[in-house]
Amino acid sequence: MATKKFYAIAVGRKPGIYENWPDAQAQVTGYRGARFKGFADRQAAEAWMKAPGAGPAAGAGRGAARASTGAAAAGATSPRDGEVTIYTDGGARFNPGPGGYGVVQIYNGERKELTGGYRLTTNNRMELMGCIVALRNLEHRDKPVTLYSDSRYVVNGICRGWAKKWRQNGWIKSDKKPAVNPDLWAELLDLVAGLNITFKWVKGHAGHPLNERCDKLAVASAAQKDLPEDSGYKG
Repeated sequence: MATKKFYAIAVGRKPGIYENWPDAQAQVTGYRGARFKGFADRQAAEAWMKAPGAGPAAGAGRGAARASTGAAAAGATSPRDGEVTIYTDGGARFNPGPGGYGVVQIYNGERKELTGGYRLTTNNRMELMGCIVALRNLEHRDKPVTLYSDSRYVVNGICRGWAKKWRQNGWIKSDKKPAVNPDLWAELLDLVAGLNITFKWVKGHAGHPLNERCDKLAVASAAQKDLPEDSGYKG
């Protein structure tokens, strides 16, 4: 669960410490070379502001991730003009248990958030559902898309072609065991087809504010009452 509540902006439109992400985001989105980081308390944020070069930060201007399946460098996760940037997260309490997903989508400064949950599901199903809901609601389908997820299960399943092979083999894996969550993998593969999309893995709870925002949305949805049934979950 995300705990960071303070955002230190070392390089941006108006450097300083902000107590909510929307205010902080306004200082860094579209700002070339922006450097910022999230913290659990103000004291830590103030200490980092005195020496922002001492540790990793989002928007640090580093190069892109080495590969789609590798960890996206913190500086590579900022939204870019002309590109749809999507952040997703999902999880289930007790796994299996009540679960939720969260999505933040940004295109040329316009931001959209999506979230939902189910009364009995799994972490992996909610990670997949976050991606699916994001792409179901993708408005600019003719633009390049970068989707950031902290789920290696999702990113590797797409980038390494595992899910495509599972479907080709009747949802049987290379170890001859049935693939899990074929309903969601099938929909995700269909949604990805025809898109100019890149999936990138980011480390969860590591100072990526938008990934943490997705976590908060997912946790809040999982805690709601009267959640619907995840009809595809086979317990």
